[in-house]
Amino acid sequence: MGNVLNKLGSVSQSVRGRKRKRDDESADESGDGSDLLDKSLQTPKRKKLVSTAKYIYQALFKEERNSDITVHALGKQWHLHKVYLAQSPYFASMFNGSWREADEDYVHIEIIDPKITIESLCSVFGSLYMDEVELEPKEIVSTLATATLFQLDSLIDRCAEVMVETTNAETAVLYYEAACEYGVKMVKQSTFGWLLVNLLGFYHRAPKWLRQISYELMAQLISSADLYVVQTEFTVYTLLRYWMALKLFPDELPADGVEHPRERYFSERTSTVPFLSTPEGAPFERVFRALRLRHLLNHHVDIRIMRQDNIIPEQWLHKPLMQQWNSVLTIDQSLDKQIACDEPTFLGSCVRCGRILSENVLHKWRWTGFHFGLDLLLLSDTRSLRIRRHHRTENERLLSLRVNRQFLVRVSLASLNELRQIKHQQTSPILSISLEKNEETQLVVFDRELTFPLLVSVNLMLVTPPEETATPAEDGSKEQESNESDNPSASNSARQAAVAAGAASTSAAANGSNSNGSVESLDGGGGGVGSSSNRMPLLANES
Repeated sequence: MGNVLNKLGSVSQSVRGRKRKRDDESADESGDGSDLLDKSLQTPKRKKLVSTAKYIYQALFKEERNSDITVHALGKQWHLHKVYLAQSPYFASMFNGSWREADEDYVHIEIIDPKITIESLCSVFGSLYMDEVELEPKEIVSTLATATLFQLDSLIDRCAEVMVETTNAETAVLYYEAACEYGVKMVKQSTFGWLLVNLLGFYHRAPKWLRQISYELMAQLISSADLYVVQTEFTVYTLLRYWMALKLFPDELPADGVEHPRERYFSERTSTVPFLSTPEGAPFERVFRALRLRHLLNHHVDIRIMRQDNIIPEQWLHKPLMQQWNSVLTIDQSLDKQIACDEPTFLGSCVRCGRILSENVLHKWRWTGFHFGLDLLLLSDTRSLRIRRHHRTENERLLSLRVNRQFLVRVSLASLNELRQIKHQQTSPILSISLEKNEETQLVVFDRELTFPLLVSVNLMLVTPPEETATPAEDGSKEQESNESDNPSASNSARQAAVAAGAASTSAAANGSNSNGSVESLDGGGGGVGSSSNRMPLLANES
């Protein structure tokens, strides 16, 4: 009997033990989080005392407590602290050197930079008491000037970041000039790149901002191979004519997109002396010297407009005309050689063309003008850009008879954001292309990051570049040009050469349709002087 009771007791115990185990497991599964709670209570938490920096700024800078130095500038006094001012190398050398101010509690700073203001001084002094700084884009140039004075490299870098982020039509020229003055390379490169993309695509009829561009900056922009030319090189000439009118008549500022009331001034002048040879036009000479004159002579309308404007002395055109005509004769006799040159020569001699693709659809176009017997079609679909050597038998007398023609090309593509800053840019290497008649090849496959509207810039070299790519400024003396301009009849040979080049440019008429649909023709001239059609090159649909 006793054995039976013992066995029953052990069974009862085992049952109760299993029950407690199950109860413990169920308690853990119930998720009361006791273990997690213990763990969270034992883990240290680090929190920044936000009030510390604010207290220092408020008590020491705003309320000027325990000041040991008074700084006087632009008629205002700041009661500050040497230990904070010493963050600036400007003040550190002053307090630690043999300067008189090292042992005094008063410093007078003579401000000679007109860009430095009381507000910018207050902002920069205050930044020495805080671990962050609030920069106002409207005052960023003044802040940069002040930070440069006090040699605050960290603050200069923050100003540069803000300037790059806020570059737009209104600030681009202002930021560029400030970057040059204060040696901020990042901002200089950024703003110059912005202007290269937008000068002809946006500034061409924005007089308020276009007029701000200096002579030196304009010359650098239009001489750059990276300039996004809209349509043809002649667009650059029309832009310069408009910009020059804005500079000459600053009180007659037209509305955006409207012809300047004095833009016809040049063609209506009664003097036979070219405008650039007059005292009034002398300041603009260096800018017009930067034009790629060879590529302004590819259409008879363009030549007529330039002669009627009488801005550029005709003797400037003698050498470019001879170079172009020599290339024509060489190709006509099939004596042209394989085009091969280094990158600087290509970039300095190429013809620049471009257009804006507004939608992601099929586009086909050509840039009209004389292209040495090459009728090149550009074709853009949703993902690539191709080029085709178009050749029709009915126009063979106007086109190159060579079975295979070779040329060099480089393509640049850019997508812009709402501030017209470059969101994404893609540039191909310099490609050597050889095409037979009606042959087509792919130039570039679009990066996925590119969006529409899409800016297309194409650099072409269709003939071997001249051995000498010197600008007209390097070709002859200014005195000789002035003497020749006094006698208009002395340039009769240049006029005859211009007529010959105009006759050659009739090959631009070989612009028909093909089985793929209509082709747009981007023209460099058109219309009479002063008409709306010659202010910017034409865009015509062809059947």
